[in-house]
Amino acid sequence: MRTPPATPSDPPGTTRPIQSIERAAAVLEVVARAGGAASLKDVAAHTGLGKTTAHNILKTLDQLGYVMRRVGDTRYHLGGRILNLSRIVGDDSSLRLRLRPALETIAQRTGETVYLAVPSGDETYYLDTIESSQNLRTTCRIGERERLEGSAVGLIFLAFMPGLGPRVLATRTGALGPDIRSRIAQVERLGFAVDLATYQPGLHCVAAPWREGGEVRAAVGLSGPSARLPRDRLTEIGALIMKTVSTA
Repeated sequence: MRTPPATPSDPPGTTRPIQSIERAAAVLEVVARAGGAASLKDVAAHTGLGKTTAHNILKTLDQLGYVMRRVGDTRYHLGGRILNLSRIVGDDSSLRLRLRPALETIAQRTGETVYLAVPSGDETYYLDTIESSQNLRTTCRIGERERLEGSAVGLIFLAFMPGLGPRVLATRTGALGPDIRSRIAQVERLGFAVDLATYQPGLHCVAAPWREGGEVRAAVGLSGPSARLPRDRLTEIGALIMKTVSTA
């Protein structure tokens, strides 16, 4: 929908609000004020929109990751993408403090580089890291961003964040490679992601999700030289990460 042109009564240089954006914002506000979940009926009633219009807006927001449906629940919940925007504004520090003990435990148990990552739009953002003390080790810079494809933490977000995988697959299919769907399916089945030198030659990685309220909010990953981290060892560490972060 185009922005309506200014009318003669509007001040010079004025543009009028875009109705579709106003409606989408109103829908999100209703869901937020309802505690993060609202039915189609409630959204339509509180926004004054017809049910068909409200449904179409909610379906679009669902496809974009700003709202989501849960199994067995007809309500629309705030989605991971909008919650990530809130996280960026307010709670990176608290998340880092909360998960730091888990990172320390995993680092002590494995001797490898461990890191905490969160989704940021369609990218991965690294919040914290504990580097290995071994001579041959990997590094991870706090504040670094990277695309989702290729990394173990990226696979976690693609597999477990509703709407993210389909959206990225639709816009970056060439970059993700022909086997990405099978890799995502494997992550969903195992509960953790393994990368065998796909992201970087000679580097093996494993990552598992951290959930809050049942929703994936972050991923804890580990990486090191392939010689020290064969597949069997990565599987063991994947189980260790899942167990450790489950109580964080």
